[in-house]
Amino acid sequence: MNRFKVRPEKEAEFKSRWLDREVLLRGAPASDYIAYASQTVWASREAYDAWRKSELFHVAHKGMGQGEVLTLEKREFSGYDVLRTVAGQEQAA
Repeated sequence: MNRFKVRPEKEAEFKSRWLDREVLLRGAPASDYIAYASQTVWASREAYDAWRKSELFHVAHKGMGQGEVLTLEKREFSGYDVLRTVAGQEQAA
């Protein structure tokens, strides 16, 4: 998961760069930023590590950090291992 503090005046540009990702989450706006998170689920930590070392990763991230600054700080990465999953129930109508 990557977390971002997006400058309010740059939100449209941020979304146009990130909406093609697996999952983009928007948090509540704070006084000086809007919280966003991008989340991807991998089959295993080994699969994630292999992707990070792949040519595809390097191509996808080419030029990263060279464009206009859309956030207050650098993104914050957090990685998690699944310890337990719970089967979902049908959503109430």
